[in-house]
Order: sequence, then structure tokens, then C-alpha cells
Amino acid sequence: MALWRGAAYAGFLALAVGCVFLLEPQLPGSALRSLWSSLQLGPAPAPLGPGSPESRLAAAWEALIVRPARRWRRVAVGVNACVDVVLSGVKLLQALGLNPGSGEDHSVLHSRNDLEEAFLHFMGKGAAAERFFSDKEAFQDIAQVASEFPGAQHYVGGNAALIGQKFAANSDLKVLLCGPVGPKLHELLDDNVFVPPESLQEVDEFHLILEYQAGEEWGQLKAPHANRFIFSHDLSNGAMNMLEVFVSSLEEFQPDLVVISGLHMMEGQSKEFQKKRLLEVVTSISDIPTGVPVHLELASMTNRELMSSIVHQVFPAVASLGLNEQELLFLSQSASGPHSSLSSWNGVPDVGVVSDILFWILKEHGRSESRASDLTRIHFHTLAYHILATVDGHWANQLAAVAAGARVAGTQACATETIDTRRVSLRAPREFTTSRSEAGSRVVLNPSEPVVEWHRDGVSFHFTPVLVCQDPVRTVGLGDAISAEGLFYSEAHPQH
Repeated sequence: MALWRGAAYAGFLALAVGCVFLLEPQLPGSALRSLWSSLQLGPAPAPLGPGSPESRLAAAWEALIVRPARRWRRVAVGVNACVDVVLSGVKLLQALGLNPGSGEDHSVLHSRNDLEEAFLHFMGKGAAAERFFSDKEAFQDIAQVASEFPGAQHYVGGNAALIGQKFAANSDLKVLLCGPVGPKLHELLDDNVFVPPESLQEVDEFHLILEYQAGEEWGQLKAPHANRFIFSHDLSNGAMNMLEVFVSSLEEFQPDLVVISGLHMMEGQSKEFQKKRLLEVVTSISDIPTGVPVHLELASMTNRELMSSIVHQVFPAVASLGLNEQELLFLSQSASGPHSSLSSWNGVPDVGVVSDILFWILKEHGRSESRASDLTRIHFHTLAYHILATVDGHWANQLAAVAAGARVAGTQACATETIDTRRVSLRAPREFTTSRSEAGSRVVLNPSEPVVEWHRDGVSFHFTPVLVCQDPVRTVGLGDAISAEGLFYSEAHPQH
């Protein structure tokens, strides 16, 4: 069975989400640095005090961010969840009694020896990689040593769990999380997150994140850059095993919003499996009562066929999408959308190009009089700015929603309660054109009026810059937090 004939992961933002696997090694630089520097933002300008653009923007957001008139009361989230265990790679391998030999890549890890060789191979390059560990017992032994290692840090991992965790910070919201939840993850989750008993399992899905620092040495090797090597034996998330449990638990929970993520986890599976599972995903989503909006959170992918199938089969079944610039461009390339000849973004993604692709998704795959699709909303995020695109007549409070998503990007990356204007900088384009494929209007950004709105043939766009954290503490799950916050402040019009 070709379950683990993993596709090469070219999209690199996957690493910032945890809980992904089979990442190919051509990607230099650390996940965190890559995320920040891939957009070539250059050094951050020094903040200018109370009258600075950053301060004016943060103050303007506060006035704009208001809760919608109709609020969600019960949110159900599924289906990928795991525990990210972060620790020193060299120290773990030493604790396992391994000695530095010669580095060698292995596409699948079968033993401790394979782990040691693959880790050395990538540490020597300073490159990131992610591998599947095939031996369940051997992996569980290693995971236990890693998990109990002094200084090992445990984090909630997996988009669904991270989104659920973000929603749970609002005490007036009831949150159901369905995914493979073991004892450690259950302990890490907010008390406000309800996990159905069928979703609980005896052993956690651990993803081990072995870090190394720039200049760190082991044996003859010296790491040129800081980076991480990730490995797991995660069968449950890869097969979306909890999907049926998730949908069956909705009847009793009765949510007024459903969030699904984890489709990208199927990339390591055979083509036959993917085809069959996607049909089951669509069937499951169609079992969710009409009138309950379903949001799909995308994550980094490299399999064009799978992405194209998701666009054509799953998009019409969901009301809302969350994605970043890598996923947006890959989606357009996979489904022959606008600007699909663009091989990659150069610096900050062009606003006109982004809005053309968002418009195309909603026009080609979204709701219209002639198409039976539920898709009416896309929340796009990139490091420097966010855009919320909605089909007119279906959503309200977009101004607050896009501003709230951008605000949380600044607070969570800096690990502060509120925006600290001394630690963030405005990196969005100061002026831009709203479309590249037709005559767009030219917009000059005013920090005192930070949300820019424009319309195009029945679709409304709301744009806001991000106050980018200059010294990010933790970026794992940032996209998930942005999407959750944007949804929290969104209001869906009841559809009859």
C-alpha cells in the first residue's frame, strides 16, 4: 500500500502550523525565519511614538472592532489535532544513546538509526524537513523519552485544535473539538473545550519537533542555520479518522458554526484513498443541517490533483474559507485560475493579484443564481495584510472581522495582550491597485482609517494592514488564530 509515498512539500508555511508530515528537504532557513523573511520585508523601521502610523492604526482598530449583533453561541471544530513536543534534537539523540555518524536522508524513518542519520543530514545543511516514522512501537518509545525530557515544551498542535483553543478564550462561547485527543492534549486544552468521549484515545498523536541552533555542533557537524526536524507516526490525522465521529456529534451539540480542517493531511495517502475520502468528506459536510455555516481552513499543500479536487468538490459544500498567500497561489495554479503562471510571490504579495484570485474563486466556485454552491466568504491572510472577500447579502460586520484578525496577528506573534506599538511595524504597501486583470482603483493607505473597502460585481473586499511583530515569540498556529478571530467577529445572515 502506497500510504506513505509522500509528496514533496514545496509550500513552507506548513511548518508554522505543526501537525503536517512528509516535508521534502529542499527548503533552507528556519520555518520561523523563512515565514518572516520570505516576504523580503527588510529591517523594520523604528516606531515613532504616539503619533506614529502604528499607534494611529492600533487606535483606529480599537474603535472599529465591535461584536456583531447576532453572535455565535456554539462552535464545533474538527478534525486534526496533536501534541507538538519541542526540544533540542542533539540532546534527544544523546538521551537515546545515539552517536553522531554520517548524515543520510531517509524518505521514511524505520528506526532510531534512520532518525539519527536523517537528523544529521538536515542539521548539516541547516534545512527543515518532516518525516514519517513507520515503526509504531519504536516511535512511541522515542516519543515517551522526548515528552519526559527536561526542558521539552508541549504545545497544542493541529489546525482544528488550535482554532478550538482560540475560540475557547471567549467564555460566552461553547466549543466542541473533535479529533484524535489523547491525555496530554486533553490536559493542554482550555477547560472551555468540550471533547466528545468517542474522540478520546489512550495515546496522544505526538509530533516531535527537534530544534537545533545556528553554530550548534554534533560530532563533525556544525549547523549553518537554526532550524527544526519534525517526525511523527500519525495515522489518525493522515486518514481524517475522526471525521465521521465529528459529524455524528453535531446532532447533539447543535452548533451554529462548524469549522473543518485537516484535508491537507491526506497528502501522504494513496490517490485511491484520497479520492474515496474526499467523497466521504463532501457527504459528511452535506449531512450538516442547512443554515449552519461551515468554514474550511486550508493549510500548505503540494499535490495539485488533491488541491484541484478540493476546489471542485469541497468548496461548493462550505460557506467560508481561510487561507494564506502560499495556499492561494497554489490553489490558482492547481485549478487554472488567474495569475497561475506566477511561480511564486516576490516580496509582499501584490494586492491586485490577490484580489483577482479571491474574486475568481467566489465567481467560479462560489454561490450565484446559476450555481448551487454555499461558498460566500474568504478570509485571506499574509504577513503584511489581510483581505476579507464576501459575496454580497450573506455576511455582516466584515470591517470588525478583518481588523480583529489583523490585530490578533500582532498580539499573538509578540505574545502580548494588546498591540505593543514599540514592537510592531506597518509593512503593508502604502498604496496599491485593487485589480490587475481589469481596471482597478488606486488606494493610498491612511493608518487612521485602516480598513479599505471596495466592490466588484457583487463581491465586497475589506483590506487592512497587519502590525507585524518585529521579534516574534511564537508563530505556530498564527493563521488558525487569525481565522478563528475573524469568524468570531463575523455575522452570517440567515439563509432561507
